[in-house]
Amino acid sequence: MEQKILDKLCHCPLFANMNPLEIEIALSGVKWSIVRYDAHDIYALANMPYQHLDIILSGTLICRMSSLSGKQVEVSRLRDGNIVAPAFVFSKNNNLPVGVETGTPVTVFRMRKTEFEQLLRDNWQLSMNFMRVLSNINAFLTKRMRVLSLYTVREKVAWLLLERAGEQGSNVIHLLRSRQEIADSFGIQKFSLLRVLAGFQKAGAIKINGREITILDQQKMK
Repeated sequence: MEQKILDKLCHCPLFANMNPLEIEIALSGVKWSIVRYDAHDIYALANMPYQHLDIILSGTLICRMSSLSGKQVEVSRLRDGNIVAPAFVFSKNNNLPVGVETGTPVTVFRMRKTEFEQLLRDNWQLSMNFMRVLSNINAFLTKRMRVLSLYTVREKVAWLLLERAGEQGSNVIHLLRSRQEIADSFGIQKFSLLRVLAGFQKAGAIKINGREITILDQQKMK
């Protein structure tokens, strides 16, 4: 296996606490492949069955959910090291609830479901890592549901800014999505989002410079 592939897999939570040699040995007993997509390709359509396990080696996948009226809302972006829809690999109903397309050229490491089953049976560390991945997804979805259903618009925006600050390890946040995309992800109007951001800036809580937002005082966002 190429060293650059092993280096990428080291950043995937499925292989946590494993070094490149251990990963290579574990994968030597199963079949896998490398699949490449161009930018703006359709990776999967909504309600399409998910038949394999993919790990993103490079690029970005954009997941969107459609309403009955046809409006699309971006629900997540998957990047290097992310596992695509791990909760659907062994699900009885494995139809994806979202449509997925590539935001950039994408390369994935792919295993068929049967190969992945064998991999988990043969390696205790991988089995534990996969259970941890599924547990983290459940915790994230529970938190996300609480934010969407119980938080006010002001609380949603504050939560977003603090989450991004934590992810990026800095009070200077670089937003990867447009204001409209952020508003859509929360199910709110863009005007409402802009009004809250302007209010935070006026109160001295943040400073806005395009997609760069600096958190000046967290207490003033409460």
